[in-house]
Amino acid sequence: MDGVEEEPLLPSEQDRPANGKIWCLKRAGENGGWLRLFEKSEVTIGRGLNVTHQILSARYPLMISRNHCVLKQTEDGQWTVTDNESMNGVWVNGARIPPSKPHPVQQGDTIRFGVPLDDNPVEFEYILDHCILSRIKHFLTKTVVCEASGTASLPKPNKAKRKFTTDETGLLTTTPDSGSKLYRSSDMDKSNARPCPAALAEHGTGPTPGPPDQAGTSGPTGDTTDRGVGQQQIAALRRYNDNLRALKERMGQTQRRAAELQGSASPSQQQRMQALQEQLEVLRGQMSSQQEQALQRVDLLERSVCEEERRLEVENAQPKEDGLKKQLEEALKEHRKVIDELRHAREGFQEVLQAKDKELEVTKEEKEKAKAQKEEVVTQMTEVLENELQCIICSELFIEAVTLSCAHSFCQHCIRDWRRRKDECPICRQPIAAQTRSLVLDNCIDRMVENLSAEMRDRRQALVTQRKGERSARSRVRRKARN
Repeated sequence: MDGVEEEPLLPSEQDRPANGKIWCLKRAGENGGWLRLFEKSEVTIGRGLNVTHQILSARYPLMISRNHCVLKQTEDGQWTVTDNESMNGVWVNGARIPPSKPHPVQQGDTIRFGVPLDDNPVEFEYILDHCILSRIKHFLTKTVVCEASGTASLPKPNKAKRKFTTDETGLLTTTPDSGSKLYRSSDMDKSNARPCPAALAEHGTGPTPGPPDQAGTSGPTGDTTDRGVGQQQIAALRRYNDNLRALKERMGQTQRRAAELQGSASPSQQQRMQALQEQLEVLRGQMSSQQEQALQRVDLLERSVCEEERRLEVENAQPKEDGLKKQLEEALKEHRKVIDELRHAREGFQEVLQAKDKELEVTKEEKEKAKAQKEEVVTQMTEVLENELQCIICSELFIEAVTLSCAHSFCQHCIRDWRRRKDECPICRQPIAAQTRSLVLDNCIDRMVENLSAEMRDRRQALVTQRKGERSARSRVRRKARN
């Protein structure tokens, strides 16, 4: 509260820095509420109880999540901030960082928790700084501290807490200036998607609640129970807000009277001032107890909202599953149709392949028959050549065939050599009266030799070349003899 000096954070001997400097989050525009960052451990920030630094917003209770973010220093001395999937996010230098991903920060960077609402600046804005501990220890908050409206609360007095009625216990705590906060309703309000009743009543934009029998239906079933419960909640919420407002006014009056009496030093004024301080302590205790109960109710409402969301997700998942089943059945039908078409196409291809195989078999048999006939013709031709077109002198096919007067044929080279010894036919022994070249036999033999094997063609060519060489040599010898 105003005029109350915060209790500084006194570090232990093991946490005292060697060079006298520490890392901290300096509250922007404030001389208090600074958060120390411990270099050897993770620093968690949120409104929950199991965090390193607890910060609470009086204007918007749900602005800060239970475990809002984590700050940690890496081995190389780099500080990082990680958003733990908070509802209103973590902003570094004006830009929101992605959740669940460490984001590096440097000295002088601005870190904001939450967003501005109702044209008001962000309530929790800090600057990362590296300062000397002895100079800033009076500005540091305790390790777990409750902040409300930017200041730290005093320790709670050991007084009996005020008990609330049943209607007040089940409601969400809001202050008069928190009308623009996102509305968190109960299961009934959330399912019917109705606006915040308190905001409608305060701004005058919603219907005026009437008696329970004139409230009408609250949902598609026409039941009036939900509307009656909503009216009770609105009435209890108004009473609770009036109590908070009255407590704040009493605390303000007490503080003003304490400030007026602070300058005098008379014993009576000192006693009055002490009484006012005790009254202020009582009021602070009542405020803190109400805030704690409000936070408990917020947690209950959050759990109920989460359970309702899970129930709705299950209900919404059922039609999706039915739709997926129908799509799967249709896909299976289409798949079966495609399989049947492929089966028919396969049968058609098999028939075509069988017909082609038959054609290939027939063609293969014809080729084999043609090959056999060709081989037979070659064999017969070879036999004819060997029996009818072979010279009996050299036992080779006729080379430059010559027919004698007795009608027998021989190679020109062979009969020439034979006639040097005997001038009679080697077959019939008749005298050789004349000899004639048989060009018909030569052409026939050449044509037939082309269809024979390569070995026989090479052999005949070698014989022809050899005999031509011998004839040329004899011609040269004769010319020399004549000369």
